[in-house]
Amino acid sequence: MMIRNPQKVQEYYAALVNRDASYVGLFFAGVKTTSIFCIATCRARKPKPENVDFFTSFKEALDNGFRPCKICQPTKNANEAPAFVEKALQLLKDQPKEKIKDQQLREVGIQPESLRRWFQKHYNMTFHAYQRMYRINTAYQELQQGKQTTSTAFDVGYESLSGFGYTYKKLMGEAPQYTSEPPILMSRLTTPIGPMFVCATEQGICLLEFVDRRMLETEFRDLQKRLKRPILAGENPHIQQVKAELIEYFAGTRKIFSVPLHAPGSEFQQKVWQVLSDIPYGETVSYQEQAIKLGNSRVVRAVARANGANRMAILIPCHRVIGKDGKLVGYGGGLERKRWLLELEQQFGTKAK
Repeated sequence: MMIRNPQKVQEYYAALVNRDASYVGLFFAGVKTTSIFCIATCRARKPKPENVDFFTSFKEALDNGFRPCKICQPTKNANEAPAFVEKALQLLKDQPKEKIKDQQLREVGIQPESLRRWFQKHYNMTFHAYQRMYRINTAYQELQQGKQTTSTAFDVGYESLSGFGYTYKKLMGEAPQYTSEPPILMSRLTTPIGPMFVCATEQGICLLEFVDRRMLETEFRDLQKRLKRPILAGENPHIQQVKAELIEYFAGTRKIFSVPLHAPGSEFQQKVWQVLSDIPYGETVSYQEQAIKLGNSRVVRAVARANGANRMAILIPCHRVIGKDGKLVGYGGGLERKRWLLELEQQFGTKAK
């Protein structure tokens, strides 16, 4: 949304003028005289206060008619972790079983308030909540290696077994125990049109979504329920492969993805997603045309619902489906992203492999 609180506008304008890196990704400044939008650290000449609108997401800046600045590249750089966040994450990796307190952060030059804002913006949780998840993930790995629950609980910094059990069950959906099923692994990546979460099993990619997609938490819960596995932070070869292929796609050199997919769904959904996958790069079809390809022109609404249930943006290209009248409709990542993807494919249609 557009920021209208006078104190917050004043705070963000000061951060823009001072190129304050701790505000990167927390606001996007739309310059009314140039119709471009920037992040806090942009090196471009600063506009007058009355010529700036501030937004909480770059998607809202796009929706309001602003285009990305070529100097600071806000759709890409706003989502990369700044140096103080990387430093905090390194502390966590070095001490995966210890609780890092605010005082420890301050001692190494990290402001807990800035860290909290960044994590709240990009992960919808505080750094301390992220720490709890990280320690539970560490505990999960140790339990799978045969370690006893009691020793694991105290080893990862919990002072009581009950507290460990409560937190573990809240995050993992089950009591601490050994399981033979490997978890769903989740990683984060940046793209020219915003950050995405990618999830994978040993069979293939099972989710690729923009982090600001509506109802994303519901998708995570549904995925865990369908596959009967928890989601943990991590990577496997499928995630590494899709990240490399997406770089090629956004560079305009890849038409077809070869990474394996693991897409649980009903028989009808599977048929709809296959039709989606068959839409050629750079082309579009309507929902009705999609229904006809399924052999029943009367299931348009059911097709639209199945498209909406697709968890793999770009890989299963629902962005290539448009309204019967040719207008852009119905895209979980937002219509501006849909337009951007279609324009990308039209631009590079003859060059991509």
